[in-house]
Amino acid sequence: MNFRRLAVTWMAAAVAASTILAAKDASAQATFITVASTTSTEQSGLFKQLLPDFRKATGIEARVVALGTGQALDMGRRGDADVVFVHDKVAEEKFVADGFGVKRLEVMYNDFIVVGPKADPAGAKGKDILAGLKKIEASKSPFVSRADKSGTHAAELRYWKAAGIEKPQGAWYRETGSGMGPTLNTASAMNAYALTDRGTWLSFKNRGELVIVVEGDQRLFNQYGVMLVNPAKHAHVKKEAGQKFVDWVVSPAGQAAIAAYKIDGEQLFFPNAKP
Repeated sequence: MNFRRLAVTWMAAAVAASTILAAKDASAQATFITVASTTSTEQSGLFKQLLPDFRKATGIEARVVALGTGQALDMGRRGDADVVFVHDKVAEEKFVADGFGVKRLEVMYNDFIVVGPKADPAGAKGKDILAGLKKIEASKSPFVSRADKSGTHAAELRYWKAAGIEKPQGAWYRETGSGMGPTLNTASAMNAYALTDRGTWLSFKNRGELVIVVEGDQRLFNQYGVMLVNPAKHAHVKKEAGQKFVDWVVSPAGQAAIAAYKIDGEQLFFPNAKP
């Protein structure tokens, strides 16, 4: 038996096998992307509607990390995500201007609402968000804030400031430092007011005595945007696969999937990508 020839044959087989495994590993890596997004899109159940459709259309798995918008953008800055899908237009535009995102595209919208006790001790009920917040602050009625640098938290702070209240403070103002779901749970337990996006509220089951108190103000408009993380900043970003997600979510198919997502017959998000 020619042991030298046998050894060479085994070595060649081992190299071929390792090459195949490496190719398979590279292929597996190419078939998933990381999407840094908001707790509102995750906790509302929207991604359960979108992601299977996206994978069926492209063969790419989108793995979502749900955070507040500020933290999601930080993931993009660090290169820990391929795509960012959030809802704070000012912060998103800065993200792109600073070179961390390729281009911001609008995807969909819903609105913010204020929920609170059915008895409405502050007398905040109505369509005017600023008037409602002034009454909550004046009466020192319990209010629960996410306080997590999310898009919802940023919007809340803008509304307080516009109402002439620079920084709410006192025992009546409770900061959770957590996502929308846990914040609503705290508000329910305390029978307190809170600002939330409508999508999360519609999917939230532990409402207790909470009801919608303020809605319908044009200032409560809540726009979502999507961006590919800039591969010029982070070479490992999956540019092609990530761009396919961006393209799909603003395509007619993606927009139709967003519009089709409903809870108890009520639409949670409204597609508005520009053609």
